[in-house]
Amino acid sequence: MTATEGTRGILRYGALQFDCALGKGGVRRDKREGDGATPAGRFALRRLFYRADKLNPPQTRLPVQEIAPHDGWCDDPSSDLYNRHIRLPADVRHETLWREDDLYDLIIVLGHNDEPPVKGAGSCIFMHVAREGYGPTEGCVALRKEDLLTLLGALEAGCAIRIHAP
Repeated sequence: MTATEGTRGILRYGALQFDCALGKGGVRRDKREGDGATPAGRFALRRLFYRADKLNPPQTRLPVQEIAPHDGWCDDPSSDLYNRHIRLPADVRHETLWREDDLYDLIIVLGHNDEPPVKGAGSCIFMHVAREGYGPTEGCVALRKEDLLTLLGALEAGCAIRIHAP
């Protein structure tokens, strides 16, 4: 994935190429919690979460898990659960994975800051569905839903994403 300018990029996988949205803070090598930046580097594609009430199970070689209303992701650097999948309700700051908009209908968890998580070095870095017009993310990579489904079907097991700064 290459940032082209500001909050937009091009994701390439083999012969496939997709436009994508990036973080409102651009792409940074020194990602910090709350900076709105997409981290630069190479990150494993850990697993796919999807909304079974909206989609059939996507074809992919990634591990797959349905999203439920109690699913969340901790983005609280003061918590021992930081940058981990959690069950809601929770007494820590978090993202809710079950959203009313379509952005989290498909979520690929990127292996950013997770082995082990370093508090404050960024959390909740996903590949997910893009807003209309590829509006910027909070630090994730976002593609059109159709493009994300195409990519999921093409991915090989054990693959990773490399995010380059412009």
